[in-house]
Amino acid sequence: MNKNIHTFIGCDSDYDSSDIVIFGVPFDGTTSYRPGTRFASAAIRNESYGIETYSPYLDKDLLDIKVFDAGDLEIGFGNTEKVLEAIEGMTGMLLDDNKKPLMIGGEHLVTLGCVRAVAKKYPGVHIVHFDAHADLRNEYLGEKLSHACVMRRCHDIIGDDRIYQFGIRSGDREEFEWAKDHVFMQKFNLDRLDAVIEILRNKPVYLTIDLDVLDPSVFPGTGTPEAGGISFNELLAAISKVFTLNIVAADITELSPVYDQSGVSTALACKLLREMLLQM
Repeated sequence: MNKNIHTFIGCDSDYDSSDIVIFGVPFDGTTSYRPGTRFASAAIRNESYGIETYSPYLDKDLLDIKVFDAGDLEIGFGNTEKVLEAIEGMTGMLLDDNKKPLMIGGEHLVTLGCVRAVAKKYPGVHIVHFDAHADLRNEYLGEKLSHACVMRRCHDIIGDDRIYQFGIRSGDREEFEWAKDHVFMQKFNLDRLDAVIEILRNKPVYLTIDLDVLDPSVFPGTGTPEAGGISFNELLAAISKVFTLNIVAADITELSPVYDQSGVSTALACKLLREMLLQM
């Protein structure tokens, strides 16, 4: 694993000495509305030099920890299963080397590749999921491998009562009915997060953040914006609570930088990624 020349700010340590490894997956092959998330990881790296390595929220600095930026996976567009296999292979290798993977999507289906690998190493893994969309469809327009189905496919792997969803405010009626019997869903907001944190103490946890959980007034740069979302400060406070748990891997997905020419959405994603790295 050689150093990636184009790195996220402060993440240029060598592989062997690093505890955390970030990698990007520039894939948006199953996007259901507006494409463009394939450009997220490159945009985040470029724009990260507009923020500081130091977090005043945490009084910590990226220069004080060891993070290796592995760059973006080379993926075969047009073959979704091979993309997922590549993600699973990368995640599995990192876990075998006792690294904590943090993946930058890409659309939300990329989470499935990570979860496949994590569930093999940690069979008791639970998922904490921040999103505007339930992503619990069994299929979308006849396709079971879709970003609209990613949490349903994760459920296929880990089963009932292991997925905890927050901020959900969009989906079809069948998804919400199905959720009642199979997952924990907190609609519209982050209420009950404290209770879930206590449930998940001492359990391995995978954290997935679909950035459209944020209100589009603060995060317009996404392919499927949904009004009524949470604020950046609310999300920041929530992930700080989640990172008191045993987070074994994580991801952020669904930034589509082309839909926010101001660059604010990308800057927000950079800041969130910094806070995640410092708490991971």
